[in-house]
Amino acid sequence: MNAPDNNLERRARALYREASRHVDPATAGRLRAARREALAAANAPAQHHLARVLVPAGAFAAVAFAALMMWSPMQHRGSSAPSSAVAAQTVEVDGDLPPDPTNADPSMVQNLDFYGWLATNDASQASR
Repeated sequence: MNAPDNNLERRARALYREASRHVDPATAGRLRAARREALAAANAPAQHHLARVLVPAGAFAAVAFAALMMWSPMQHRGSSAPSSAVAAQTVEVDGDLPPDPTNADPSMVQNLDFYGWLATNDASQASR
């Protein structure tokens, strides 16, 4: 079975060579130009494929970076300093209000009944 295929291949090559010898120069030039364009087009999709992958990857990286910058702990540390300064000023102005439970000492919050008793007895002592 290999022998007939070999014979067919040899005959096809011989016919191709014979036909290529008889092609006029203008047609041969157009064929060479078409071949160059086809080879250039075959190499171009590899470059386009790389660009198709890099553009979305770059966009995703930019979005991830922006999200990281928006929710970074550094921003929260920087924004907490002014709010704590404002809270300190508020506590100084409003001394009658209890401290914020998140900022208060836990040992002070344990015996709230004692502080209530102290406030009522202190008021009675001040009136004497």
